[in-house]
Amino acid sequence: MSKAVPSTGLERIELERLRARVGRLFAALQEAADLVAPQVPGAWLPPADLCESDSEVVVCVELPGMRAEQIELTLTGAQLRVSGKKKKSATHGVISHLCSERSYGQFTRVIPLRWPIRVSDASAELKDGVLTVRLPKLKDRRGGEFRVPIKETDER
Repeated sequence: MSKAVPSTGLERIELERLRARVGRLFAALQEAADLVAPQVPGAWLPPADLCESDSEVVVCVELPGMRAEQIELTLTGAQLRVSGKKKKSATHGVISHLCSERSYGQFTRVIPLRWPIRVSDASAELKDGVLTVRLPKLKDRRGGEFRVPIKETDER
C-alpha cells in the first residue's frame, strides 16, 4: 500500500501553470468556433485582416456597399466589435435572380485583442468599402518602475 505524498510548492505551481494553459486553449478554441459559423441565422461574417506593428494594431474589415452610419463599432480593452446590417439594393424590373453570391443582412464580427491598447486614441476610417481601425498600443505593458518612499516612524 502506498502513502499519498503531499505536493510540494513547485508541483502546485506547475499544476497552476498547466491549468492556466488549458484554460487559454479552451478560450482559443471558443474564439475559433465563433469565427467559423455565424451565430444568427441569415447573418454573415465580413472578412477581416489583423496586422501588428511596433506601435499599433490595425484591423481592416471588408464592408462593400456600406456607409459609416450603417456600421456600429465598439471597443473595449479586450475586444473590438464591428456590427451592422447590409441591406439588399433595390432591383428595378428584375423578376428573379439567376445568381446571387453577395452577402446581405445582419452581421457581427468580434475580434479579440491580445495587446494592451489605448482605447481612447483609437481611430476608424471607411474608404472604398474597407473599414480600417487603428488601435495604438500602450508602450509598456506593466507600467514603469518607480521607487516608493518609505516613511519611518518612531512609534511601536
